[in-house]
Amino acid sequence: MTTSLLSPKYPIVIPKGIRQTLDLKPGQRLNVVEKDGHIELRPILTPEQLIGYLKGDKPLKFQREPDRKFQQAPRHGTSHP
Repeated sequence: MTTSLLSPKYPIVIPKGIRQTLDLKPGQRLNVVEKDGHIELRPILTPEQLIGYLKGDKPLKFQREPDRKFQQAPRHGTSHP
């Protein structure tokens, strides 16, 4: 486990090994989430970082819902039988 110090103005330094593993760049934005009494830092990935993100994983399978018939809403001011 790697530790980091919370400074008096609250910045936290992310250790170099973690920055390298996650390919974090200076100025990159992170989502900060409190979950079950813990703080999670989640990198917001750039479009370039998303390329190949799921490479090698099996394709996602989903079942499509049957098509629904489109019903047009009645127009105001028109009479209906």
